[in-house]
Amino acid sequence: MPHTVALGEPTVGEAELEAVSRVFQSGWLSGAGPTCREFEGRFATTAGTSHALATSNCGSALHLALAVLGAGPGDEVIVGDYTFPATGHSVVWTGATPVFADIRPDIWTIDPAAVEAAITPRTVGIIAVDVFGQPADFDQLRVIADKHGLWLVEDAACSAGASYKGRRAGSLADIATFSFHGRKGITAGEGGALTTDNQEWADHARKLHTYGIAPALTREASTDLPIPSFDEAGYNYRMSDVAAGIMLAQLDRLDGLVARRGELAAMYGERLPDIAGVTPPIALDDRVHPWQSYVITLDSEIDRGLVAQHLRSNGVQCNFGTYASHVQPVYGFEGHLPVSANLWMRHLAIPMHANLAEADVDRVVEVLAEAVDLAR
Repeated sequence: MPHTVALGEPTVGEAELEAVSRVFQSGWLSGAGPTCREFEGRFATTAGTSHALATSNCGSALHLALAVLGAGPGDEVIVGDYTFPATGHSVVWTGATPVFADIRPDIWTIDPAAVEAAITPRTVGIIAVDVFGQPADFDQLRVIADKHGLWLVEDAACSAGASYKGRRAGSLADIATFSFHGRKGITAGEGGALTTDNQEWADHARKLHTYGIAPALTREASTDLPIPSFDEAGYNYRMSDVAAGIMLAQLDRLDGLVARRGELAAMYGERLPDIAGVTPPIALDDRVHPWQSYVITLDSEIDRGLVAQHLRSNGVQCNFGTYASHVQPVYGFEGHLPVSANLWMRHLAIPMHANLAEADVDRVVEVLAEAVDLAR
């Protein structure tokens, strides 16, 4: 059998190994150290913001964002429904209630009209998810947020390298959060970041991400023996300097990785329309899609399970798209969001990563065509 075509795969090599070696030589491997600070400075520039904070993952960054924005018991936060449940979980962790809003049927980001309809006197904010990396409709969402006095968070977990109307992902809302999980466009295996232009929120998030005190690096140069005082219960949400070293090397690759994924998406876009019953995803002209995942929509009469089984048995990895969060029992959400619920059952992620060759794309499309014929 030919080699397996991986669903996702990191692009790493000597540059990342050299970066880790430099961190080892520095003697500071733990979290929130000098390499983290260097990464934060560079990532803030990448995101187009004044501040960035390196975190253990995107979930912790989301929790920090909501904590510094003041979400708590009795509050409601409107959340784009089509997302990994870390988005909804972050609201639950604060004691607030996630209120899920349906999505656009074309690019699967939160529908601004659904946001407007979901606002109640208890609503304090909105979390818009850049689904698979393509940014949501932030101009419209900002108008809604300002009209009702709400804050706006960008869940940019998949969005490194994306942009919206010329503005970079990470700068599109009051606070944004990123993931550097192994499936993301740039990765250290795990990790995340929070970005904002607000100094007060950035400082508070930095305090909370180190148990509620300033990181040790701030005391490193002292000739005295400063002893921090805990006046607020925080968390251990720090990124290690080892991971930050890897992320510095990954930032050097970012533009090339996004460009290559765009080329691969174009290849798929040329070939997939020949398969009846398969609709390829779209990228809107006013935004740059980084193609963290490539997710197709199957016609409703096609058995997705049989398609997946045929792909996997022929060495082509695949998976479902993401979650219709409102149907997850953990939330006890009352209501039906028809667009998200329908697409959740019809979406299929096929291989997308910068290491794919054109021959891999051809093979994926060939096996997918066979699978769809068998699954009608």
